[in-house]
Amino acid sequence: MTARRLNKIAQDAALKGQGEDLDLSEAATRLRMTIAFDGLAYQGWQWQRVGVGVQEKIQEAFQKVFGVALQVHSSSRTDTGVHALGMVAHVDIPQTHQKMRPEKVLLAINAHLPEDIRIMEVRVVPQSFHARFSASGKQYRYSVWSHRCHHPLWRGTSWHVPQALDLLAMRTAAKLLVGTHDFRAFAVNTPYRKKNTIRTLTRCSIQRSGSMFTFVIEGNGFLYKMCRGLVGTLVQIGQGKYAAQDIIRMIECEDRRVAGMTAPARGLVLWKVYYKKKKNAVVNPVNPEMEGE
Repeated sequence: MTARRLNKIAQDAALKGQGEDLDLSEAATRLRMTIAFDGLAYQGWQWQRVGVGVQEKIQEAFQKVFGVALQVHSSSRTDTGVHALGMVAHVDIPQTHQKMRPEKVLLAINAHLPEDIRIMEVRVVPQSFHARFSASGKQYRYSVWSHRCHHPLWRGTSWHVPQALDLLAMRTAAKLLVGTHDFRAFAVNTPYRKKNTIRTLTRCSIQRSGSMFTFVIEGNGFLYKMCRGLVGTLVQIGQGKYAAQDIIRMIECEDRRVAGMTAPARGLVLWKVYYKKKKNAVVNPVNPEMEGE
């Protein structure tokens, strides 16, 4: 039976409530991973019935190393074409199969992954840790290259906007987004309606270095394509298509048709996932200047 078929069986079992009900607390070692990937070749993080997700590639690598199909649980579900620098995930390794130290697991898994996916850190964590449900917030960064010509080195990780952008107007609007609001006007509708579209942004800032504009967005949670809707709207404010104060009207209307465009996926990076800080903080190996858990 192929790894893809085993992954499908594991996914179907989990969806039916048959896969995650196993009590592995006494029989497995839980590993936390920090993952980076270039999302251009993938249909997002999640395992896909059609197309390839990053999760599938990682689960295949674990099966090759440990000889058993394992479910990898992530902190986020990135969309098609979105990248990650600090995705966090966990996996339970049966103790009968776990014979390697975390640093050896990292090397072994990476040896079976394509070059555009890498495990950057592996550590043992308690069974109480959950990559998704233990998270307290996330930081996304979006890159916009504002120049007549798109730089060839940034073409896969930035949105090319050839027009000049009004940085002051964008920053003024960005400040209005910080706080607790109903952000449905900036999110794309999903087949299922979200019961709660209220989220809290703790940071929405814009940095500039030459032609590169970096939008930094932090919050306790995000709606479907919400970050891209925010960036698309802010860029259109920078182009003069909306006034900075229009952000208030957009939030109050709670209607996607009122806000600006959805920015392309390729400029977005899941930069970091936050967890409640402990006394002994750990430096993030991906970004040493940013404090980890």
